[in-house]
Amino acid sequence: MPRRLALTREMIAAAFPAPIPDDGWTIPVRDDAELERLLSIELEGCPQQGGLWLFAYGSLMWKPDIVFDAARPAIVDGWQRRFCLWQRRYRGCRERPNLMLALVQGGSCAGLVYRLAGKDVKSRLAPIWKREMIAFGYEARWVSARTAEGMVPALAFVAWTEGPRYAGVLDEEEIAARIASACGHVGRGADYLRETADKCAELGIEDEHIFRIETMVARRLTGVSQ
Repeated sequence: MPRRLALTREMIAAAFPAPIPDDGWTIPVRDDAELERLLSIELEGCPQQGGLWLFAYGSLMWKPDIVFDAARPAIVDGWQRRFCLWQRRYRGCRERPNLMLALVQGGSCAGLVYRLAGKDVKSRLAPIWKREMIAFGYEARWVSARTAEGMVPALAFVAWTEGPRYAGVLDEEEIAARIASACGHVGRGADYLRETADKCAELGIEDEHIFRIETMVARRLTGVSQ
């Protein structure tokens, strides 16, 4: 049986009945020409092994927005998921920024790898590349992913630790407080957390960082003492 989550969609909706109005504040982003240039450079160094493999560990697991040819459970050693990137639009705002997941060095991370094969890999990857790389939070890295069928080289989006959105290593209580209070014009920070925790539970991924914060956020939204 999948793990039962403490944080529910009903709980989140009760805390935030509607997204907050968009205040029109803009954040720095890369333009399309720069995104295309960076993607072309990255694909020049693509390790070929039955196409391109993409490692998913956060929203890419439950909202891939990509056409893939195969998907496998995978583990990447030497990297772990952490809530460490500020988000001041979308699911957060300037006054109450959200925290997003990224990979940081250390430990290991279980997730999924998606395979993209054929001559149209670049065009199929481009929307995801833009989604992850546009706002100066991530950098692309080639990692080694362990699957039941063997090791595959995979493209992963890891925290850009020198970038303007990197929050550093935060205490889990602070992370939970930030996520519990975050809401932007497209949704709530707790939704992102809940969907990721739900997908981890579905896949049997025991990520205690995710599940501890999920429980902490549930307690905060319901006013239950820690």
